[in-house]
Amino acid sequence: MPLMVTGLYASLTGLLIVALAYRVVKLRRSQKIGLGDGGNSVLVLAGRVHANLIENAPIALILMMLAEMGGLAAFYLHCFGTVWIVARLLHAIGLTQGKGGYHFGRFWGVLLTWVVIIALALVNLVHFAQSL
Repeated sequence: MPLMVTGLYASLTGLLIVALAYRVVKLRRSQKIGLGDGGNSVLVLAGRVHANLIENAPIALILMMLAEMGGLAAFYLHCFGTVWIVARLLHAIGLTQGKGGYHFGRFWGVLLTWVVIIALALVNLVHFAQSL
């Protein structure tokens, strides 16, 4: 069974991961910081934006893949995937512009990320319960 919808959002997530990693590398080179953050708060934030995506992407994409394999309609998968990508963009923008403090984008990015993860987990639990 081809996992086309999950493949789409995994690919978009992969591109976002590379874009955020490139941002970290660019900052490291411009500031001549090879390891660590050198006390540079901009580099700390860029690293956290990238790391937070890396921390959340595996579970979100695994849950999406399992939901797709369980037969969840493509429409719902696209809804979850779209919210996932928007959430991660909001988080990246919000954490950066808010300089680590409160920001609309950071708040909604985290909240929507959790909504996607929780909703997909529940979808998969329902699929499991229906299989009994």
